[in-house]
Amino acid sequence: MRGPQCPEPFADGEPPLELTGFVGRTAEAAGLAAALRSARLVTVTGVGGVGKSRLAARVVADWETAHGWVELASAHDPEFVEYEVAEALGLTDHTTRTPRETVLEQLAARPTLLVLDGFEHLVAATAELVAQLLRKLPRLRVLAVGRRPLGLAGERLFPLAPLGADEAVQLLRDRAREQGVTVSDDPEVRELCARLDGIPLALELAAARLRALSPAQLLDRLDDRFRLLTGGGRDALPRHQTLRTAIGWSHELCTPPQRLLWARLTVFAGTFDLEAVEYVCSGDGLPDTEILDVLSELLAQSVIAREETAAGSRYRMLDTVRAFGAGWLEATGDAVRLRRRHRDWYLGLATWCELEWFSPRQREVAARMAVELPSLRAALEFCLTEPAEAHLGQYLAGSLWFCWVGCGRLAEGRRWLERSVALESGYERSRLKALWVLGYVAVLQGDSGPAGQALRMCRERAADASALAYAEHRTGCLALVTEDLPRAETLLRSALARYAEIGELNSNVLMGRVELAMARAFQGDLPDAVRLCEDVRRVCEEHGERWARSYALYVLAYAACREGIPGRARELLTECLRNTHAFDDLLGSVLALELLALVTATEGDLAEAAVLQGAAARLWPSVGLPLFGSAHYNAPHAQCESAARGALGDARYEECVRRGGRLDREAAVSRVLGREGNRPPAAVPAPRGAARWNAVRTGGGCEAGQGR
Repeated sequence: MRGPQCPEPFADGEPPLELTGFVGRTAEAAGLAAALRSARLVTVTGVGGVGKSRLAARVVADWETAHGWVELASAHDPEFVEYEVAEALGLTDHTTRTPRETVLEQLAARPTLLVLDGFEHLVAATAELVAQLLRKLPRLRVLAVGRRPLGLAGERLFPLAPLGADEAVQLLRDRAREQGVTVSDDPEVRELCARLDGIPLALELAAARLRALSPAQLLDRLDDRFRLLTGGGRDALPRHQTLRTAIGWSHELCTPPQRLLWARLTVFAGTFDLEAVEYVCSGDGLPDTEILDVLSELLAQSVIAREETAAGSRYRMLDTVRAFGAGWLEATGDAVRLRRRHRDWYLGLATWCELEWFSPRQREVAARMAVELPSLRAALEFCLTEPAEAHLGQYLAGSLWFCWVGCGRLAEGRRWLERSVALESGYERSRLKALWVLGYVAVLQGDSGPAGQALRMCRERAADASALAYAEHRTGCLALVTEDLPRAETLLRSALARYAEIGELNSNVLMGRVELAMARAFQGDLPDAVRLCEDVRRVCEEHGERWARSYALYVLAYAACREGIPGRARELLTECLRNTHAFDDLLGSVLALELLALVTATEGDLAEAAVLQGAAARLWPSVGLPLFGSAHYNAPHAQCESAARGALGDARYEECVRRGGRLDREAAVSRVLGREGNRPPAAVPAPRGAARWNAVRTGGGCEAGQGR
C-alpha cells in the first residue's frame, strides 16, 4: 500500500488493482526498487505471463514520488502511444499542441515515475518517446514493462524469471483454494508446476481446471500436449513455448462454443461488457442465449477477468491470451466480419450516447466513453482504412463531438476528424457533420484559421437545414471569441432560429443560447443575458442536462459579479466548477477559476485571489490562448490583478501567484470546493454588494495581508 506521506499518482494513472493475493517475489521486488533508484530507465523483461506487470504494480504502489501507470497493450497505432500516455495520466489539453508536448510540460512539474506497460508491439514508437522524455525531463524515471528491451542508452534491464519451485506450488494452491479446491503439496503437484516452468499465468490457467480435473489428470493431459508440440522432447522446452503450450492446452480443454467465443472476443480493444459481447460475438454457431453461460465458463477458467469500473462490470482479456485467440479468429476466415460487427456495435453506442448526452444520464455517458475509448478507436481505424467504410468513419467521428468537446479530448478528436474529412466518402451528410464538429473543436482550441476554413466549407456545401444551422452556430461562436460581437450575435440568433424551425433541442442548442447570452453581457445587456441563461438553466433541469447548464451558471455568475453580488456569484461558480471538473472540461474549469479569483478578491481575501489566478495561469497553456486573447473575457482577470497588486504589493502578489502555479488542476479544484462553508472571516469587515464590487473594480479598498 502507498504510505500516507507518498505523493498521489496522476488522476487516472493508478497501477492495476491486486484482485488476488501476491505470492513470493520478495527478492525481485527489492531488486527492482533498487534498480529504479539507481537508473532512470529500467525495463522489466520476460516471457508473457511471467508476472512482469504484477511485480511492477507491487513496487510502484510503494514508490516515494508521484507515479503514473500507462497500459499500452490496447494501442495498435504507433501514433497513439503519446495519446495513450496523456489519456492514462489524465492530462487534459484543449490546444493544438501534440499530446507529447502536453506530457512534457505536465511531467516537468514534479519528480515522476512513469510506467509503460505492454509496449512490445510498439517498441520503436515507445522508445522514441521515452528517449525524448528522459532527455528533456531530468527528474523523470521510466519503468518499462514488456517482453523485450527498448534498446536505449542507459537502459537497465531487469529480466524476470519464473517462480521458484516452492513459490510456484504456493501460487497453484492459493489459486485453487480461491476456486474452492484444496490441493496438497505432493509430487504430482510439484511435477505439474515444473512442467509449467513456474510461469504464473500458466499456473493460474491450470488452477482454474482443478475444479473438474485432479492434478494427476491435468499432468497426463499436459504431457500429451507437450509431446504433440515438441516431438516428445520435454527437457529443453523453451519457456515461451511452455506458455503457448499452457494456453493452447487450456484452449484444447474448452468446449467448441468456448473456443469460438474466445476467438471472437479478441476483436475488442481494452475492456468490454456483456451487452457488447452478446451483439458482436453471437450468431453463426453461438446463439445469443448461450453467450452469458459460455462467457461465465471462460471467466471461471481465467481466460478472461472481470473488473468493476465507473461504467459498471466489464471484462478484460490478457494480451497473451488475446493474441492466441486472435490467431484462431484469423484462421477461421471470420475476422473481417467480426470487426465489422464490432464497428456496428460502436456506431450504435456512439449514436445512443450522443442522444443520451442530453439527459439525466450525461455523467453515465461520460464514464462510458472513458472505458470504451480503445474500442471506439479500433472502430474508427477500421472505418478510415476501408475505402467503402469512410462515410461511417465520418459519421462516428462527428457523432462523438460530446466526447471530444464535453469530456476533454479535443486534441484526439481533431486528429480523427481531420482524417475523416480528408476522405471523399460519397455521403455528404456524414462529411458535413464531421466538418462542423472539426470547426467547433478548432474554435475551442483557439485555432481560428482552420476553424473558419472548416466552417466555411460546411456552410457552402450544406444541403440540409441541420448542417447549415450547426455551421452558422459555430461560426458565431468563433466570432464571439475573436471579439466580433455584433456578428456573433447575428449568427447565433440566426442559428437558434434555424434550430427552432427544425425542432432541434439538445446540449449544442442550449450552448448556442449561452453563447448569445455571453455576447449580450459583453455588450452591456446583463438583464437579457440573465434571462437567456435562466431559461437555459430551466430547460437543463427539466432534461437532467449538466454540462451546458454549467456554462449557463458561469454567465449568471458573471452577471452577479457585475451587479455586485459576490456571494451569489460564488455559489454559482462553485457548482459550475464542480460539474465541469467532473466532465474533464478544462475550459469550463479554468473560466470558473478565473472568475472565482475576482469573487474572492471582492470578498476581501486578496492573497487567495492571487493564488487562484496562479492556478488558472498554470491551466491556460493546456486550454489555448489565455481567455481567448479577448479583452471582454480578460476584464475580470485584469480587475482582480489590479486589486490584488494594489493591496498586496508586487512582491507578495507574485509570490501568491507562484504558489497557485504549483497547484495542479485537482488540487486547485479541491482548494476551491474545500473553502465552501469554511471560509475564514475577513480581518476587517468588508463592504457588501455593489460597494465591494466597485472597490475591486477600481483597485482600491481591499485589505492587504488577508488570505492564506
